[in-house]
Amino acid sequence: MKLFFGEINHGKAIINEEEQQHIVKVLRMKDGEDIHVTDGKGNVASGKLVIEGKKANIEVSDIKTDTLDFNPKLHIAIAPTKNIDRIEFFVEKAVEMGISEITILQTEKTERKNLNIDKIRKQAVAASKQSLRFHFPVINDTVKLTDFLKNIDPEHTFVAHCHENLERMELKDIPSLDHMTFLIGPEGDFSEKEIQFLSESHVKAVSLGNQRLRTETAGVFVAAWNYFKMMKG
Repeated sequence: MKLFFGEINHGKAIINEEEQQHIVKVLRMKDGEDIHVTDGKGNVASGKLVIEGKKANIEVSDIKTDTLDFNPKLHIAIAPTKNIDRIEFFVEKAVEMGISEITILQTEKTERKNLNIDKIRKQAVAASKQSLRFHFPVINDTVKLTDFLKNIDPEHTFVAHCHENLERMELKDIPSLDHMTFLIGPEGDFSEKEIQFLSESHVKAVSLGNQRLRTETAGVFVAAWNYFKMMKG
């Protein structure tokens, strides 16, 4: 399936402008090829490619509006790594495994203060297309941990940290939920003050095993754990 991003409204599909350039200039696709266009909201149009100069359009033959989304929903709020490549790796792999939402957290020990969220969003779109997702994940703006905790549902929110002296539950003991939010800290983990604040916010602490995982590895681990649950039905 050759899947592209665009808009779908009233029985018509319009391919995103950047996607059009990619089709014409990079992929050099031919008029009449079978293509599919999704709006990332669960809708997908099928049809034939129409090339008109530097423009690429789709002659729609069918539109599906009832494509299945991933369940349970997983939202990972993660601190950015100092090396930007690592957080981008996390985003790509988590999107491929069906994550529904990502928030970039600013914490006390976060070293990277600036992050190009628009670039992250484009990477999420690219990973969604590559893995043939019709429901794209939400990529939120960067937010401070304290502000993020103002809007959580404690019953569905968990934090993975490495403070072994504090009580942590096992992943296998998390009850079956239709949506979950996981918080992943920066290199150096959450501070003691932040852990206390999380506890006071009734966020449940979780252990990801005996090994100490890097930030991006912990994020991918949680995404893979949730993906495995989805595959089991």
